[in-house]
Amino acid sequence: MKPMAADEIVGNWGTLMLPVNEDDRIDFIRLEQVVNYMAGIGLNGIYTNGTAGEFYTQSEEEYIRISELVADRCERNGVPFQIGASHMSPQLSLERIKRAVTYRPGAIQVILSDWFPLKDDEAINCLLRMAEAADGIGLVLYNPPHAKRVLVPEVYGKLKQAVPNLVGIKVAGGDASWYEAMKVYAEGISIFVPGHYLATGYSQGAHGAYSNVACLNPQGAQRWYDLMISDLPRALEIEKRIQRFMVEYIAPFITEQGYCNAACDKLMSVVGGWADVGSRMRWPYRSIPEFEAERLRPIAYELIPEIMKA
Repeated sequence: MKPMAADEIVGNWGTLMLPVNEDDRIDFIRLEQVVNYMAGIGLNGIYTNGTAGEFYTQSEEEYIRISELVADRCERNGVPFQIGASHMSPQLSLERIKRAVTYRPGAIQVILSDWFPLKDDEAINCLLRMAEAADGIGLVLYNPPHAKRVLVPEVYGKLKQAVPNLVGIKVAGGDASWYEAMKVYAEGISIFVPGHYLATGYSQGAHGAYSNVACLNPQGAQRWYDLMISDLPRALEIEKRIQRFMVEYIAPFITEQGYCNAACDKLMSVVGGWADVGSRMRWPYRSIPEFEAERLRPIAYELIPEIMKA
C-alpha cells in the first residue's frame, strides 16, 4: 500500500497478538487464523509487533514471518496496516525498519532507544536515522507511560520540526490542557490514545487508538469508534462503562498482582472469545490463568454488551 499521511491514520486499529504453545513457540497455524479473521471484519487498520504483540521476544526469523503474513492478508483484503519495527537495540530496530520497508506498510512503528533515556537532540538523531531507513514511509512513535522518558507536547513539536516523516504517535493522552498544547505542538501528527479513553480523546482532538478495547473484541471496538462519529454522547456513555470494567476488573492484575500489560491484553482476548489467541505469554513474563477469563466474561457482557456482542 502507499505510505499514509498523518490525516489518513485514524480510528480503531487492532493489534496482532501471538498464540504461544506450551513449548514457548509461536503457533503460526493459529496466528494465521487470527490474521485472516482480523483482516476480514472491517477494522480501520491492523498493526504488528506492539507491546501486546510481544515484539521484545521475537527472533528476526519470527519477525519476518509475522510481517509477511500480515502484509499479505491485509493487501488481499485492502486493509491498512502498520509494521512494528521496535526493538530495545536501536541497531536492531534499524534492521527491522529496513525489512519492514519491503512490505510497503502504511507506516512503521518505532520506539526511542530504550536503555538510557534520550535527550532532545539524541531523540531527534535517533528518529532521523530511523526515518532515513524507512525510505519515505512515515514513522509512528510509541511513547507509552512505561517509556524511559515520557515526552511532553513541546518535545513533539521539536521532533516533528526536525523529522517531518514523524506522522503518528501512541501516547497515554492527558487532561484538557494537554490536548490544547498538542493542538499547538503536534500539528501534522496523528495522535493515538489508549483504547478505553478513545471517546474522550476523540472529543478533544485525538485521531484514534491502537486499541486495548480491540483486544477484548475488535468488531465491538470498531462499532464503538463508528458510533463516536455519529453519536458522540452515546459513545462517551459507553466509555464510562468500559473504563469501569478496566479499572475494577483488569487493572488489578497489574496494580495488585504484578502482571504486565500485555498479559492483560491477552486475557481480554480470551474474555472476548473472538479468536484462539490464548492467555499464554512468552518467557519470561507470567501468564494470567484462563479461568480468570471465565469469571470475567459474564461481567463484561453485562457491563459493556455494546463491545462484547458479535
